Amino acid sequence: MDIIVSGYGKMGKIVEYEALKRGDRVVARIDSAEDWAKLDFEALKRQAASCERDCGIAAVDFSTPDVVLNNIRICFENDIPIVVGTTGWYSHIESLKKECKEKNRSMFWASNFSIGVFLFNKLNVMLAKMMSSYPQYEPSIREIHHIHKKDAPSGTAISLAESLIANYPEKKSWELSPERTDKEVLRVEAERVGEVFGTHIIDYQSEIDKIEIKHEAFSRHGFASGAVIAAHWLKNRRGFFTMSDMLD
Repeated sequence: MDIIVSGYGKMGKIVEYEALKRGDRVVARIDSAEDWAKLDFEALKRQAASCERDCGIAAVDFSTPDVVLNNIRICFENDIPIVVGTTGWYSHIESLKKECKEKNRSMFWASNFSIGVFLFNKLNVMLAKMMSSYPQYEPSIREIHHIHKKDAPSGTAISLAESLIANYPEKKSWELSPERTDKEVLRVEAERVGEVFGTHIIDYQSEIDKIEIKHEAFSRHGFASGAVIAAHWLKNRRGFFTMSDMLD
């Protein structure tokens, strides 16, 4: 597959590494609007179509919240499928879902492309359903990331919170707070420590004990590899897709 790396920072460079390791071609590295302006999209699409197996082309975006929408728009306008791992811009997702459906766009979005996190959320749902029958246990979520991460809570923590709430009737919403404020509100905590790649902890605590599940990332490679796999999966598909579409 031909890959456009959109956002050539730490994650972008690891996406490039994972793509090349799979035998893909990195045909562009984007770090500014000027980089997009230099691309001949029709030539890139012809090149992808002419390779031995009609390898296809996709952009993989790990940029920043202030430019991700423009990156998505450029890909939509030039009929380039895009895989988006950038976090911190979630208010626009519903409108993009609608556009993908109405205008036949191609987009894959995830707050976390790690297969382990996907399985962790499956456990989260199962545990929430089970623990909803035991109100003496109070759920909460804690996420820990490196000091450079700009958004809080993390996109993964938000996704975990939404999944928990959907399966735990007592909770109606979540709140970023170090302390419990309302019985109907799920407490989410965010910590920024050193160079931590990403740790997410879900616990249910009573007056006498605590049940806890945890996912800890050891590097960024799991996120990047999952995004490249998603780019391959997205080939010849139209619509708005998530990890559940690919892995369920």
